[in-house]
Amino acid sequence: MHQIVIIGSGFGGLTAVRTLRKQGWREPITLISPRPVLFYYPSLIWVPAGWRNETDLTLPLAKFFHRYQVQYHQGTVTGLDPNANQIKTDQGSLSFDSLIIASGGRFLKKLPGIEHACIPCEGYESIKAYSERLAALSSGTLAFGFAGNPNEPAGMRGGPIFEFLFGIDTLLRQQRRRDKFELIFFSPAAEPGKRLGAGAVKALLAEMQKYHIRTHLGHKMKGFTASTVQTEGGDISSDLTMFMPGMTGPAWAPNSGLPLSEGGFIKADAQCRVPGFKGIYVVGDSGSHPGPDWLPKQAHMADLQAVTAVKNLLAEHKGQLVQHEFKTELICIVDTLNKGMLVYRSPKRTLLLPKTKLFSWAKRLFEWYYLRAYR
Repeated sequence: MHQIVIIGSGFGGLTAVRTLRKQGWREPITLISPRPVLFYYPSLIWVPAGWRNETDLTLPLAKFFHRYQVQYHQGTVTGLDPNANQIKTDQGSLSFDSLIIASGGRFLKKLPGIEHACIPCEGYESIKAYSERLAALSSGTLAFGFAGNPNEPAGMRGGPIFEFLFGIDTLLRQQRRRDKFELIFFSPAAEPGKRLGAGAVKALLAEMQKYHIRTHLGHKMKGFTASTVQTEGGDISSDLTMFMPGMTGPAWAPNSGLPLSEGGFIKADAQCRVPGFKGIYVVGDSGSHPGPDWLPKQAHMADLQAVTAVKNLLAEHKGQLVQHEFKTELICIVDTLNKGMLVYRSPKRTLLLPKTKLFSWAKRLFEWYYLRAYR
C-alpha cells in the first residue's frame, strides 16, 4: 500500500488532500501538523475593527479529516531522512512513499529589538494585542512596514501591511480620531509593492499621499526600540509598530537532507518536485520555486502549486511522465474596510482596478466560499 504523507494543515496541505481525493486516490493519506486546525490568515486585517475574532478564523479539522479519510498525526516536524523515507517529529518518526511538504515558511527575526514590533501573520494573539493597544491610545504615531529576504526576492509578503495600513486609517476616521494620529509607512525598498506591478506601486503611494500617510523609503533597516524604528536614513518615532520581516524556509529545513536555496527555502522545480529525490514535492511558503521575481508568497499560489504537486505525484506513482507545471498568478484585493483595490498579475498581463465597495464585499464573500469546504 502506497503511503502519501502531507506536512502542514494550511492552504497548500489541505488543497493537496482535496485534490488527491478528487483525482481518485483511495489509499491512505497521513497529515502532520502541530494542531488539527486551519487558521485563515487573510482575514486578520479585520480584527482591529472587531469584525473577526479567533473563533471566526480558527477552523477545527476533525470533521474534514473524517470526511476525506485522513489519518492525522499531531506533532511538529524536526527533520527528514529522505533517503530512508522517514519524517522525524517531536512525537516520533513516520514512513512515507510519497511526500508533499506544505508546512509554510517562517519570518527572519535578525533585526535587533524586533520583539517590539507586531508581526501580523504570526497569528491572532499578535494582532489582538496590537488592536488592544491601539484602542487604548488617545493619540500617537503608528508605523507600518515590511522588508524582504536579501538572498531570495520571493521571500517577501507585503500585501497584508498595505491592508492594515489603509484599514487602520479608515478605522480611525470612522472613530473620528484620525487627526490625533500620524501614520507612517516605511520600507528599505525605494519602490515598495513593486511585485504587484509598477501601476500598483504608483496607486498605493498616491493613496498614501491622499490620506496624509507619511513615507520613509529606500533606507536599510537597523532595528527597533519600544518607541522607534531605526534605519540608516534616520529613526522614526513610533508608539505602535507593525512590521512584516522577510521570509525563509521552515525551521527544520536545515535538518531535512534536502537541497536549500540561498534564502533558506527547500528547492523545487516547475513541477513542484524537490530535485534529486523521487516522490518528494514542496508547495507554498516552504519552497523556492522557479518563476518571475514577483512570484508571490500567498495562499492562492500555495493552492495552485498543491494541485500541480498532486497531479505529478500521481503520475509518478503510475509510472507516467511528470509534466504538469504550476500556474504563476498573483491575485490580491487590497482591502481598506470600506473599499478594495484589485490587483492581478500573470506572465502575460497585469491588471489594476481602482477601489470600490464591490471588491471589499467580494473579499468577504470569498472568505465564506473558501472556508465552507472546511466547516
